[in-house]
Amino acid sequence: MIRLLQSVALTEEVTAVAEKTMGFGELFLAGGWLMWPLLLLGGVVIFIFVERFIAIRKASKIDPNFMNRLRDHICEGRIDAALRLCKKSDTPIARMMEKGISRLGRPMGDIQTSIENEANLEVAKLENGLPILATIASGAPMLGFLGTVLGMVQAFMQMSEAGGVVDMSALSGGMYVAMITTVAGLIVGIPAHFGYNYLVARIEKLIFQMEANSIAFMDILNQPVEKKQQ
Repeated sequence: MIRLLQSVALTEEVTAVAEKTMGFGELFLAGGWLMWPLLLLGGVVIFIFVERFIAIRKASKIDPNFMNRLRDHICEGRIDAALRLCKKSDTPIARMMEKGISRLGRPMGDIQTSIENEANLEVAKLENGLPILATIASGAPMLGFLGTVLGMVQAFMQMSEAGGVVDMSALSGGMYVAMITTVAGLIVGIPAHFGYNYLVARIEKLIFQMEANSIAFMDILNQPVEKKQQ
C-alpha cells in the first residue's frame, strides 16, 4: 500500500513537472520586455554578418592574372586599356591601381600616397558595420544580465510582500524565469563575438593582399626607368 501511494505521488510529481514545461514562445514572453531588444539585436547581428560576409567575399575575388595584364598594358604604354581593366575588375585592389594610374606623370611619392589614401577608404568601407557588431557582442550579455537582476529583485520583493515567508517553489520559479534573459543575451552575444572576429580576420587578409599588390604596382612603374638606366 505504501509503495502504491509513493508511486502515485511520483506520478503526480512528474505530471506536474511536465505541465510546467514551457515552450519557446512562453519562455520568450516570460523573460520580460528586455527579450524584445535582445531579439532586435539578434536580427541586427544576422543582417550585418551576412551583408559584410558577402561584401568581403566579393572584394576578395581577384583575378590571378590581373597584375600581369596590368603590367603588360603599362609597360607597352596602353594606359587607357589599363584603366579599362581596373574599372572592369571592380575590386578594392583594382580601384587602388586605377587611382595610381590616374596619377601617372606625377612624382612617385604622390602616386604612392594616392594609392594609400584609396586603400584607407576601401578598408573603411569593408569595416562598415563592424563596430556595431562588436558593441552587440559585448552589450547583449550585459543587457541579459540586467534582465536577470531585475527579475531577482522582483522575486525578492514578492517574498517581502508575502511577509518574509520563503516559498521555495515560487522563489526557484522566479529565478529560472529571471535567468532567461541572461541565456538570451549569451545566445546573441556569442555569435556576434565570433562573427566579428571572423570578419576582421577576412579583412586583415585582404589588407595584406592590397599591400602586396600596391608594392607590385610601384615596381611596375619603376621597371621602365631601370631599363633606361641599363
